[in-house]
Amino acid sequence: MKIYSIEGNRFRLDGGSMFGNAPKNMWEKWIGPDDENRIPLASRAMLLQTDTYNILCETGIGNFFEEPMAHRFGINEREDSLTKSLGEAGLEPDDIDYVILSHLHFDHAGGLIESYDPVQQKVELRFKKARYITGKKQFEHAQNPHVRDSASYTPGLTEALIASSRLILIESEAPDELKGFISFYQSNGHTPGQIHTIIHGHETKVLFAGDLMPGVPWVNLPITMGYDRYPESLINEKKEILEKAVTEKWLIFFTHDPVTAASRAEKNDRGKFFSTEKHDTLAGFSI
Repeated sequence: MKIYSIEGNRFRLDGGSMFGNAPKNMWEKWIGPDDENRIPLASRAMLLQTDTYNILCETGIGNFFEEPMAHRFGINEREDSLTKSLGEAGLEPDDIDYVILSHLHFDHAGGLIESYDPVQQKVELRFKKARYITGKKQFEHAQNPHVRDSASYTPGLTEALIASSRLILIESEAPDELKGFISFYQSNGHTPGQIHTIIHGHETKVLFAGDLMPGVPWVNLPITMGYDRYPESLINEKKEILEKAVTEKWLIFFTHDPVTAASRAEKNDRGKFFSTEKHDTLAGFSI
């Protein structure tokens, strides 16, 4: 099995929101803001290739936004970077067999969208042959989100997924055909029912961290986002999964880190977790 980091359209979000209660004079040393206080973020997908399947974890933010929304989120590339990056890996969207979505926020599921009519709230999906996997709890939340996070979801997306007849909703276990090499860890601190893909490779396990740990700075337990629904629960979830990752030397894949695609984690004698063995990109990394 091999994994690739697949770059989607990059974007920007408010640095204060991304780092929660961490002060600016701390977080700006990790990721520098622009003159609007926004920090650059990747929307990086992970491609897993086996002898049988091409599996894509996440699709990034996409390029369906019209102005002024594209400007608000700093999406300067008008082409679809995800499709371009897949092409560099030798694939077209219709070569993908499964798309696994940790959750349905627009910066993680937007790359699913081929076209979008904001008036009719009509969505046309990419990956015409793929089956779409996401958590049942998250999907139900996306259908009726709380007012606090309703702006994080694209109207019409859940309806389009249902209409595709290729949607798989899971509670904890992978579909039978993927059970031999994929399992899931579910977290609820960022959003209800976020699922994190764990790939059981021949040489190592790989964790798709999603918004549990968007990038290297968030490996530090106290660092959370203002977007997290339940920050204290999220910290507990991070600690639980990081203990396993350190003990078993997992590779952790980051979707939003602007520089680092993946790393391993260690814990020092004061109990602080930190990233080590950082990879800027992965291109056919054997696992």
